[in-house]
Amino acid sequence: MASLQGLQERRRKRLRFQLRRKSGGRPRLSVFRSSKNIHVQVIDDARGVTLASASTLEKAVREAGKTGADIAAATVIGKLVAERAVKAGVKEVVFDRGSYLYHGRVKALAEAAREGGLSF
Repeated sequence: MASLQGLQERRRKRLRFQLRRKSGGRPRLSVFRSSKNIHVQVIDDARGVTLASASTLEKAVREAGKTGADIAAATVIGKLVAERAVKAGVKEVVFDRGSYLYHGRVKALAEAAREGGLSF
């Protein structure tokens, strides 16, 4: 029987391979979530550069009372990263959910990023 980490790693690699094939040179919106926080980056894989990022660990988000472990915080982070990405000149991205299911906080973050001006 395979371990949970092994299954997550296989899912992550499979998804990243598909994204690389279909991206067409667009930057990648990469999501990492833990039990207490959520982090997101817009990454240009061709140059190896992070164009924009947001996290629930940022001082402004923490002072607003967002814990990072709920859908409301994910929505705030989605809007924040979209605003920063549009300011950096990025409007189209490829959504990289990692090994996480498109559900709950990940879905809320994606929908907020779309509302903020990113298309994927």
